[in-house]
Amino acid sequence: MAMIHPSAIVDPRAQLDSSVDVGAFSIIGPHVSIGAGTVVGPHVVIEGHTTIGKDNKFFQFSSIGAPPQDKKWDGEPTRLEVGDRNTVREFCTFNTGTVQDEGVTRLGNDNWISAYCHLAHDCQVGSNTIFSNNAQLAGHVEVGDWAILSGFAGVHQFCKIGAHAFIGMYTSLTQDVPPFVLVSGNPASAHGVNIEGMKRRGFTRPQIDGVRAAYKLIYRSGMTLEAAKAALVDQQHESPGAAADIGAMLAFLGSASRGIVR
Repeated sequence: MAMIHPSAIVDPRAQLDSSVDVGAFSIIGPHVSIGAGTVVGPHVVIEGHTTIGKDNKFFQFSSIGAPPQDKKWDGEPTRLEVGDRNTVREFCTFNTGTVQDEGVTRLGNDNWISAYCHLAHDCQVGSNTIFSNNAQLAGHVEVGDWAILSGFAGVHQFCKIGAHAFIGMYTSLTQDVPPFVLVSGNPASAHGVNIEGMKRRGFTRPQIDGVRAAYKLIYRSGMTLEAAKAALVDQQHESPGAAADIGAMLAFLGSASRGIVR
């Protein structure tokens, strides 16, 4: 049997692994599934069609799986999916998706989500990200693996943030951020490559140098974005050690839907 505090309310239809720990005064709804080793702290509400994986930790006062804050939502059974080994600190709010998109909000694996963060409907967050206190995602936002959002960063709906990008404190983000790029400000502007993050994750010197050269083509060459994209193809050949990383930047530019911070 799951370890459920006597004051917690868990719907009998909820599916909890026998190793799940549910704290005092928490509430878990009928369409919730929680995997092995996950700890739900006190005063947490988990509702909606929500699937949570293994070894997650939810701290007190979070609201997980509530309906989307979208006036178009009309009671459809949309979903929230949370992966494994995520830490979700106090007062976080994760909403389910909407039928106007995929119908599901996703959080991957090994993410660190600090207090007061919001994942709105239909957000797609990868793995190994860090959200500092009060980072806020509007609806339909995509965040790549290893991205970092500093405190009070706010992201406009439908924006995309590439892998390994860094969003500075108090940033107001209304356009897409390519992989590896560091942005900050209100409005946001680019301030180089997230070199420290790349070093911490074991990127080699040729990889870092190649990404820096790609950044200069996009942001410092004076080229139009289309011309810079063509130049990036040549840069892949000139920096074979970073070809895959430059390719990721090039692919992101091809899919950017709101224009990039530039």
